[in-house]
Amino acid sequence: MSADLTARLLDAVDDLSAELIEIRRDLHAHPELSWHELRTTGVIAARLRTAGLDPRPIGETGLLVDIGSGTGPVVVLRADLDALPVDDRTPDPWRSTVEGVAHACGHDVHTAGLLGAGLALAPVADELPGRVRLVFQPAEEIMPGGALASVAAGALDGAGAIFGLHCDPGLDVGTLGLRDGPLTGAADALDVRLTGRGGHTSRPHLTEDLTFALGKLVTELPAVLSRRFDPRAGVSVVWGLVRAGSAMNVIPAEGRAAGTVRMLDSVAWTEAEDLVRRSIELIVEPYGVKPEITYVRGVPPVVNDPAMTGVLGQAITAVVGAEGLLSTTQSLGGEDFAWYLERVPGAMARLGTRTAEGPTYDLHQGDLRIDEQAVPIAAKVLAVTALQALVAPAV
Repeated sequence: MSADLTARLLDAVDDLSAELIEIRRDLHAHPELSWHELRTTGVIAARLRTAGLDPRPIGETGLLVDIGSGTGPVVVLRADLDALPVDDRTPDPWRSTVEGVAHACGHDVHTAGLLGAGLALAPVADELPGRVRLVFQPAEEIMPGGALASVAAGALDGAGAIFGLHCDPGLDVGTLGLRDGPLTGAADALDVRLTGRGGHTSRPHLTEDLTFALGKLVTELPAVLSRRFDPRAGVSVVWGLVRAGSAMNVIPAEGRAAGTVRMLDSVAWTEAEDLVRRSIELIVEPYGVKPEITYVRGVPPVVNDPAMTGVLGQAITAVVGAEGLLSTTQSLGGEDFAWYLERVPGAMARLGTRTAEGPTYDLHQGDLRIDEQAVPIAAKVLAVTALQALVAPAV
């Protein structure tokens, strides 16, 4: 049964391939930010309903849908819907029509791929030995993300396993990267506002020299943490925003630095917030400025379960062959897929999106371009993974 169904799922995705690519282009042209994915949710829900499925919402955006009615296990497949607040700098006809918003992380590919998996599974729903639940999750790109809201909405109710894919523009299309154990890092958000008595740059001794203190903060905090954590934890503080003042001869009364705190180790992640807060206070204390610290715990590392990694690897091999299954390394990127894995076993793989011999792009950049053959590959891998997981004794 498994081999026959696998072949039928692959054929079904082949038949849907052109449509899935068009849907991906439509989503790419109409990106929506976290918690605002109304149009995206509507497009996906409408197509699922035409396939005879009955999606239900996750709050105002995002949705869940079950396929099959068997009494066996429930296997969850997840994709994320949201885009990023960056400009689309690609020349493609389907480039973003929304100023300052773009699918620069490939979530449009994830969504179209999961939709394709659902559309392929729907006609064989009565033959499945259990149920497959599709989770179209909102708000992955912010902290805290939409994974916890999805769990609260029932995403994991009765689930025995969960699987997902994430675009990797460093891998050629037709290949996927997989590893057992940690795949990503933990990621937190840090925002520090400094306030003090401003004044003239000719009399810094009569002020709290806030700009100088801000400079010390952005250089000293990473240095302090590098000596307070085990180097093997891979702690990294990177600032994305540093701002103070508006005139060269005025010491401002307020400044701000914001960025991310990332690490490879989950134990270090549990200790990070307290140490970061204490370190910031000690760094700026000599300068008389007052820090207001906002620290948001984002996501733990994605840690792939060994058995579920094996299931996903078998599905990848069935779709792209053994040569298409590559080993990959742990990154410092954060992914709120980790919250699902805190509750049920599962695995995530990296989906190759680079055209062979083509340029290598980077995620979260407005020039990201995707080889669209990754879309049907994603659909096939997800559909076959669900089927393999339903018949695997480990689920």
